Amino acid sequence: MFDPSPAPATGARVCVIGGGGTGAALAYDLCLRGFSVTLLEKGELTSGTTGRHHGQLHSGARYAVGDRAIARECMEETLILRRIAPDAVEYNGGVFVAVSDDEADYAPAFTAACLEAGIPAREVPVAEARSWEPAINPAARRAVWVPDGAFDAFRVPLAFFAAARALGAVIRPFVEAIGFDVTGGRVRAVIARPYGSAGDERIECDYVVSATGAWAGAVGRLAGLDVPITPAPGTMVAVRGRVSDMVVSRLAPPGDGDIVVPQRGLSIIGTTQRVVDDPDGILPNDDDVAFLLGRADELCPGFSKRPIHAVWAAARPLAGRAAGDGRSISRDFMVLDHAAPGSPPGSSGMATLIGGKATVLRAMAEKAADHVCMALGVGEACRTRDYVLPSWREYYAARHYSGGER
Repeated sequence: MFDPSPAPATGARVCVIGGGGTGAALAYDLCLRGFSVTLLEKGELTSGTTGRHHGQLHSGARYAVGDRAIARECMEETLILRRIAPDAVEYNGGVFVAVSDDEADYAPAFTAACLEAGIPAREVPVAEARSWEPAINPAARRAVWVPDGAFDAFRVPLAFFAAARALGAVIRPFVEAIGFDVTGGRVRAVIARPYGSAGDERIECDYVVSATGAWAGAVGRLAGLDVPITPAPGTMVAVRGRVSDMVVSRLAPPGDGDIVVPQRGLSIIGTTQRVVDDPDGILPNDDDVAFLLGRADELCPGFSKRPIHAVWAAARPLAGRAAGDGRSISRDFMVLDHAAPGSPPGSSGMATLIGGKATVLRAMAEKAADHVCMALGVGEACRTRDYVLPSWREYYAARHYSGGER
């Protein structure tokens, strides 16, 4: 039973913009610390990038060679999510598979980097890996086990939303932030427009956090801010049936089409990467689909013969700007304080959370909530790792949900 002990009310009002996983975790964290929270999402909850990623619960192994700190953080957050959201996580482990000589040569450096980052990786004979997952290519050269997993991209955020609502948060999907009232050099209110409404609303607040992911640039421009965000879409293909119960990855530096993730009764191959100016209306293309199916067959022969269930694209919210496909940008995250030196006049009272990965949504929320506490002089620490979240089903339970709250 979800029975946390929230901090005494601070009297401060925070408006969170963005109804994805990070916004959900942030709303919950802020409520635990005693803030009054209103969350706005212009569409349905999780309808942006959150609801479109492949749902891998990253142990951090994928990033260990390139960035030990990010890898270590992923490992820590994997264990936390496994504990606080158990009914939405499949912690079946993962196997990195070498299908070429170059990839086989990468195995020692990869395994050593994982261990240095606190990830308990171990090389196993290919025959042993195939005894776990017979779909693995029998021509594989080497295999490394890692503690990867999968989580439901909808249910994990809904568990955070259920917790936030139980603590008093007002969750408002289909309400778009269209502007800000800036008075006396500070953001005083968010101007919002409910879907289908002829009139706008004014939402008074003491602080605003934009947790809008790839849309952070557009929201920032409403306040005259230049947010350094790179929307980087990737294509994914889901086929029917579970090719494997473990996550199967290519034993190589991060690249395109190198992860097969089980999700419920489907298998997902992901992903590609490109850079766009506008994250709205992005679509996959036929070349991406053919490429991904070919790459999936190299890991798990026969993948492409399965019926295709869905093809889609999702925009990563990479923190920073880069040319090319954006792979040079770190997967780290940051909180931008718009009252910092160099920000436009009148931007005090607002911050933007950018970057990161779905696996570290709780950590991203913790950092953003720490920033809100610092800005408003509140001395409450994060306690989101201390409580098991309610089931995602609780969000729609009668005692928490009113269909009229839009």
